[in-house]
Amino acid sequence: MTELSLEITRAIPHPPEKVFDAWLNPEMLAKFMLPGPNMSVPEVHSDAKVGGRFKIIMRAPEAGDLPHEGEYKVIDRPNRLQFTWNSPYSQDDSTVTLDFTPTDKGTELRLHHIRFPSEESRNNHEGGWTRILESLEGAL
Repeated sequence: MTELSLEITRAIPHPPEKVFDAWLNPEMLAKFMLPGPNMSVPEVHSDAKVGGRFKIIMRAPEAGDLPHEGEYKVIDRPNRLQFTWNSPYSQDDSTVTLDFTPTDKGTELRLHHIRFPSEESRNNHEGGWTRILESLEGAL
């Protein structure tokens, strides 16, 4: 079986520290963890330390509440953030790594997500993460 993965890179016109911190701040997470239209995030918990856990409830008009949770594996501010990603649409040991590279115009954010149960799941996540990164830029 091949390891399905995806990678998305986005330039964000804010310094790495600000972009990095948004991923650990429950109020900010509630503003940008929106993988689809008309979605909301009614609940976010984040214990922002290595070994700490997070939980994000995404609410979709058709599907209802979709819990996403995981554990922080690497917190290297403002360079790298890595966490496990468990949701109704992911598989065990699915991992997201975010790399924050300073640029003249702000930050290059690279999101690398590994281990999906199917190509359909990977493609859906690719669309979702792309919208989340767009929302992140708007929220900042």
